[in-house]
Amino acid sequence: MALTLSKKAQAVKPSSTLAITAKANELKAKGLDVVGFGAGEPDFNTPENICDAAIHAIHAGFTKYTPASGTVELKQAICKKFESFNKLHYEPNQIVVSNGGKHSLTNIFSAILNPGDEVVIPAPFWLSYPEIVRLADGVPVIVRCGKEQGYKMTAEQLAAACTEKTKAVVLNTPNNPTGMIYTREELEALAKVIVEKDIYCVADEMYENLIYEGNEAVSIASLNDEIYKRTITCSGVAKSYAMTGWRIGYTGSSAEIAKLMGSVQSHQTSNPNSIAQKATVEALLGPQDTVAAMNKEFDKRRIYMYERISKMDLVDALKPLGAFYVFVDVSKLLQKSYKGEKIGDVGKLAKILIEDYMTAVIPCADFGFDDHIRLSYAISMEQIKKGLDRIEQFIKDVE
Repeated sequence: MALTLSKKAQAVKPSSTLAITAKANELKAKGLDVVGFGAGEPDFNTPENICDAAIHAIHAGFTKYTPASGTVELKQAICKKFESFNKLHYEPNQIVVSNGGKHSLTNIFSAILNPGDEVVIPAPFWLSYPEIVRLADGVPVIVRCGKEQGYKMTAEQLAAACTEKTKAVVLNTPNNPTGMIYTREELEALAKVIVEKDIYCVADEMYENLIYEGNEAVSIASLNDEIYKRTITCSGVAKSYAMTGWRIGYTGSSAEIAKLMGSVQSHQTSNPNSIAQKATVEALLGPQDTVAAMNKEFDKRRIYMYERISKMDLVDALKPLGAFYVFVDVSKLLQKSYKGEKIGDVGKLAKILIEDYMTAVIPCADFGFDDHIRLSYAISMEQIKKGLDRIEQFIKDVE
């Protein structure tokens, strides 16, 4: 047989967010003053009490294998968190702890999909969803949700997208890249369709602690018993606790699905990092004042960024109510010219900004919207101000 490579692997698109971040870091390494709006991680250090728990675990010799799907101690902590925060009751055998949110999603789709099964994904979406579905031999079905509807999928759209091949729908709230959140009423309408169509709901709630202006975090699985049975709830400690590098994600689901996910994980990665598991117990059960402090700072940055963008020419954005992103409509800007050439697409726009204005933004073609960019306010206020000044100057420079 010829030495060919996997067609599935060759079809995977590399992450554009990681590529932009890498480019920004490369320029910074050369001593250039680059502002990076691409960050999908808090700029805060992991809280000290969490780090102390990890150090204690190391000194105590907690450095061996653990059960593949996570320690009983951590699963119990996650159950307590689900009960108090999400109003969801799970037993430890319904919990699977994985190596980050992406790994949790990979486990989910490996457990529920057969070749050709369809997964409905509202756009804008986190760019990894379609790729993870394809890697599990599923078929992503993209539903475009426009600005006029708050970039959120309606129950009518979900019903129309479902076919006899539909296996699941992905709901991400608060949303990356838009910062929008689904209200309880919107989730109730979607839940009704999910139950009627008898499909799974993959509820990605990774940004659940990052909600502003008094809005509530509603887990769709908490609405009633029927939607609970069909929902796999995903979360983790990366965003809320500034623990992106610790790589801990987790899910709550039926015991049957959890068992399948644990079996898959046992062969792919063994267990999540033992030390990170100990740190996560402290994150979930320890003091939460640092979470509140980070949220307060994010909120200040959110308001500042949104208000600045609202005053700029040729761009527009809806006010985000969660996560730490502003989703910016640059469709008017793409029609303009720069140095005698039409800008045309968001990829070119991002290239101009990073090369000529030392400002890295995320072009959102891979997020399902080819006329928007994503700006993260998970960077310092000083950097936000500097970067927005540069974007404003760029807008003034176009023709």
